[in-house]
Amino acid sequence: MRHPSATSGRPGPHRSAIRPGPGAVARGVLLRLLLVLVAATGMAFLAPGIASAEGEQVLGTLQTSRSGPIEGVEVTVTQAGGQEIDSVETDEEGRWSVDLPGPGDYTVTIDADDLPEGVELAGADNRTVTVDEGRRQAVIIGLEDGSRGGGGGTVRAVQLLVDGIRFGLLIAMAAVGLSLIFGTTGLTNFAHGELVTIGAVVAWYVNVSGGVPLIAATLIAMVAGAAVGALNELALWRPLRRRGTGLIAALVVSIGLSLLLRYLIQIVYGGRSSPYQVATGRAVDYGLFTLTNRALVSIVVSLVVLVLVAVMLQRTKIGKAMRAVADNRDLAASSGIDVNRVILVVWMMGGALAALGGVLLGLSDQVQWDMGFRLLLLMFAGVTLGGLGTAYGALVGSLIVGVFVQMSTLVIPNDVKYVGGLLLLIVILVIRPQGILGSRVRIG
Repeated sequence: MRHPSATSGRPGPHRSAIRPGPGAVARGVLLRLLLVLVAATGMAFLAPGIASAEGEQVLGTLQTSRSGPIEGVEVTVTQAGGQEIDSVETDEEGRWSVDLPGPGDYTVTIDADDLPEGVELAGADNRTVTVDEGRRQAVIIGLEDGSRGGGGGTVRAVQLLVDGIRFGLLIAMAAVGLSLIFGTTGLTNFAHGELVTIGAVVAWYVNVSGGVPLIAATLIAMVAGAAVGALNELALWRPLRRRGTGLIAALVVSIGLSLLLRYLIQIVYGGRSSPYQVATGRAVDYGLFTLTNRALVSIVVSLVVLVLVAVMLQRTKIGKAMRAVADNRDLAASSGIDVNRVILVVWMMGGALAALGGVLLGLSDQVQWDMGFRLLLLMFAGVTLGGLGTAYGALVGSLIVGVFVQMSTLVIPNDVKYVGGLLLLIVILVIRPQGILGSRVRIG
């Protein structure tokens, strides 16, 4: 069966149905204002420091592009008055953490004599940070391994570009489902970030607690993500649609669902930050840039999966049905498409892709209870930049956001690089709210 709205650009007999009325325009304007508000408030959450129910803590990672994670470096934490809190050594992942007696100012110092040959400090051997109540404060102490000095700023820019592409593909992995859900249902799902976290946490339990290899754990996490997505649709969103719940009310429900899932994850998983059980390798030098095997696997997996999603949308019957429903749900239903079935498949696919994105994020960073929430606003930035409701727009927009976030560290501190992505979101909404690949008829 052909679906005119997905396969043909010619206007059909009901094409005028997609022209937004005054109410739709008002909803679109309100949606954009809400996204701006959320982006502005989200900057506070994306500043350095991670909320935790387990008390105050400072933590960090020592590594360089050539040496990889640096193990066995002594890290000492003292209070502002000079009283020592604790002294620890970095683990095999280069990570360290120290529990604090309470909020306040703390100085973190590393022993430069413990650094391996060829690695030296890029500045002072200490840093003073302010830790708020209930926060886990990330601390960054600059290290230099000579990889940037040999090629000057150009090499650094190329390295950040490659890192940005990797990060952008990761964002796109999770954002495609978010965009398709918006396109088929009109729902701005603020709980989508929790699907990312669920995937990472399920894979961690299966991999670390169950001793299952990470590849198999990832597949299990994707199945769990698809199941959670299906449960979202069948138990919550489909009944709400039948009751005629408005999009603004549904948006508020999604925010409440996000809070519920986030803190349920924290109760089950805890406030810790933990890596997967997978071999740690040093970065491989490719000339102008370096990549670890983990980063290379992340890029390859992301590209393969996103290409498969694109082929599915273009070539398969269900993919064409998704595009038809996203273009005009009423016209798709009148063409014989089972809209509810298509929306269910979209939710399952979105949940599986978000879970995979969570595993890849946990592979490059660590698994944390709020990792999806911290990625959510960057997903919104990518989806909005590419075009609301378009899967290809989500890919293009996410790549741009990922590169922008990483490249921004050329001029701003690495600690606050996510803020640049949110500023980009605000600029997008003001200048071109329909996005790069979006059209004005889609807004609202």
